This record gives sequence, C-alpha cells and structure tokens, in this order.
Amino acid sequence: MFDVIVVGGGPAGLNAALTLGRQRRRVLVVDSGTYRNEPAEEMHMFLSRDGFPPAELRRLGRQELANYPTVEIREDLVVAVTGTADDFAVELAGGSTERARRLLLASGQADVLPEVDGVAERFGRGVYHCPFCHGFETAGKPLAVLGGDFSHAMLALYVADRFSDDVVLCANGPLEVSEELRAALSDRKIEVREEPVTRVGGVQNALIVHFADGTPLERGAVFHRPVSRQRSDLAASLGCELLPDGCVRVNAMQQTTVAGVYAAGDTARLAELVGPTPFVITAAADGAKAAIWLEQDLFRSSVNVPIPG
Repeated sequence: MFDVIVVGGGPAGLNAALTLGRQRRRVLVVDSGTYRNEPAEEMHMFLSRDGFPPAELRRLGRQELANYPTVEIREDLVVAVTGTADDFAVELAGGSTERARRLLLASGQADVLPEVDGVAERFGRGVYHCPFCHGFETAGKPLAVLGGDFSHAMLALYVADRFSDDVVLCANGPLEVSEELRAALSDRKIEVREEPVTRVGGVQNALIVHFADGTPLERGAVFHRPVSRQRSDLAASLGCELLPDGCVRVNAMQQTTVAGVYAAGDTARLAELVGPTPFVITAAADGAKAAIWLEQDLFRSSVNVPIPG
C-alpha cells in the first residue's frame, strides 16, 4: 500500500513527490512520458531556470527524487482507478494493480491544434500559445495571431500592446467578434485577414502564413491559443466535479470534490479563476501545495484526533 500514487511526471507530479518524499511518505509516480510542453525548447518565468529546456528540468527532478528511498517513479500509464479514500486500486497499462491511501492527479492537459498544415510541426518552435511564455523573445518582430474568435482577437490586442507594432490577426475565416472589438483592433492598427489559412511554412523566426487566396504573410512568430482537454479521463471516471472548461475543480488545498483525491497543475483550478494558469512554475507550486495538505490529511487521519472548530 502506497501512501500516495501520483498520476503524472511533469513539474506538478515531481514536485509533489519531492515534498512527500521528504516527509518519508511511500509514493509512486506513474509517468506516461507524454508532456504538454514537450515541443517547447525553452521554459520561462521559473526563477533560476529562465530559458531552461523543460526536458532537462524533468531529468534533474528525477535525479533529485532518487535521493529519497520511499519515492518510486514508474514509466507506465494509469488506465483505471477504483475504490475510495484509504484504499484506491490503480490499474496500470503494464498489467499491475497498485493500491494507495490517496491519489494526486497531475496528468495535465493536451492541446488540440487547428487543422492547418504546418502548425503542429512548428508548435513551440515559432508558433506559440502564450505571450507570457514566449512573448519577450518575439519583441519587435512582425507577429501574427491565428484564430478568429474573441480570445484570439484579445490576444492580438495584447501582443500589439506588449511586443510589436506590426500585428496581423489571421482569422482563418470570418472574424466572429463584436463591433466594439473590431473597432479596438482598428484603433491599434491591427490588420485582419479573413481568408482561410491553408498552411504555415518557413522556419523559426521566419514563418510564412499561406492563405487560400491572397498574398502570403511573412512573420517572425505566430501566436495561437489552442483548445485544450484533459489528457486523462480519470478525474471524470472517479466522479470529480469538472468546471465548464474541463478543468478539475479543486479548493485552496488542491482537494477535488472526491474524498482522498487531489489534483495539481493545469489539470485543475479554483472555480474563482477564469481559467487555468498553464505555467511550469505554477504547476510545481500546485504540486507542493497539494503534497503539504496531503501530508496533513494522512497524518491527522492516523492520529484520529478531532480538529478544534
């Protein structure tokens, strides 16, 4: 019986395992080997690791966890979970079933990219999802935003405000926004192109956006905010409440609505937030928070002393 099984070996899961390992909890981290930021060559906004490769952060995290004998990392995939708090049964694709007193879901989100040729191959390498993560490196370059809804129009306004005075919104079809938002784009001199986008070509820092008709557009970078979904359906199968955007609902202690099940990273968010914060540093922080409250949960349940009201 493990104290905690952590589903996911990204920054949230690894940092949770580190925190719990330091409290000598028996922890199993199940890592599928698939990560949302795998295409990215650099991560940012992580103090002391700004510009660091995400894969190197994971490697160093695993190396640090090797110092804690009660922590095990297993490369496998969780396919099903049954049971309740203090006795969860976790079925792995490799054929084994492991038991744990508590669960931490940290499998993250997966991006669903548009069906535009060349976007997937350049995602994280010229086509970027987040101006917080990649905007600074694109400053002063001619930029494009790919998408024709409210969020992409607002993204175009943002990158024009922060990083470039040459921004084109490639709506990939009719721009579906209010007249007020169209006026805001016009006021910022953001050109809108509504021709269907057929392909994004070129190389990093020198991309070319091709349209069904019209002149191709040369850009230093393209921003696109893809739709995301849960990488795993475990939370739903356990009966955890999901928010309208698909994130797992948690409280301030990273607890889900199912007893004994916690969630961290971009898998989950507080209902009070308008959306997830899909950054490496916030995922790692969520993992630490979840582990701290998990530890207190496990400890208090073992001593069976009522907590004063």
